[in-house]
Amino acid sequence: MSEISKVGVVGCGLMGSGIAEVAARAGLDVIVREANDELVERGAARVRSSLERAVKSGKLSEEELGATWGRLHFTSDLAALAGREIVIEAIAEHEPTKVALFAELDRLLPEGAIIASNTSSIPIIRLGAATARPEHVLGMHFFNPVPVLPLLELVVSVRSDPAVVERAAAFGAGQLKKSVIRSKDRSGFIVNALLVPFLLSAIRMLESGFASAEDIDVGLEKGCAHPMGPLRLCDLIGLDTMKLVADSLYEEFKEPLYAAPPLLLRMVEAGWHGRKTGRGFYTY
Repeated sequence: MSEISKVGVVGCGLMGSGIAEVAARAGLDVIVREANDELVERGAARVRSSLERAVKSGKLSEEELGATWGRLHFTSDLAALAGREIVIEAIAEHEPTKVALFAELDRLLPEGAIIASNTSSIPIIRLGAATARPEHVLGMHFFNPVPVLPLLELVVSVRSDPAVVERAAAFGAGQLKKSVIRSKDRSGFIVNALLVPFLLSAIRMLESGFASAEDIDVGLEKGCAHPMGPLRLCDLIGLDTMKLVADSLYEEFKEPLYAAPPLLLRMVEAGWHGRKTGRGFYTY
């Protein structure tokens, strides 16, 4: 089982930029594709800024920054990913867009290439069904910020080839140095199936007027040793993403605990998506 050396990443937002950085720091050749030139420039700047912060904190030397940056290539041309051994999709959590992308990648990539999704909630078999190689499609769900958090959820569909799964696991654990856990293919997988109902409960508590956002967060931080309160975590994840994940979970299970609260819906409709827009449950 050969090691992977050529990686593609589609999307260079918070998650895609982190995945690209981790892969490049692991010594791999990385091509990152964004939808247009403006997003390419923005994504490249995001990765560069993260690497420079790593140098300032002493986690990366100037020489390592230069070598890592030399292994990163940014483009708006999807065809540039031809020849990649694995492509990890990290675009918006919108199923029709992901399905269309997987169909394009299937036509573009060589036989044997792995197509992985960083989706946090969409069942992997739906993405695999858009390709002629569902055996080579699986989920690789990283956690934000990717260069810091060590976890990788490997999501295996009913069609995923065991040999492909083992190669992806070796890539995640051996080359990217992540702690790999394996999940079966159902919406939310392991972490979000447990985490999202908890976060939605915190939103409902705030919505009901039972407690303030600050007191809810301090209660969990100081009382349960959480590194971040649930409402601040929602702002970090992105309230638009929270809604999409909740919608996917509710569609799958039809249980009220997965339904997005009206307060979350109104905030998303107002354009208050959390830290990335400067306003969520808190102002940034």
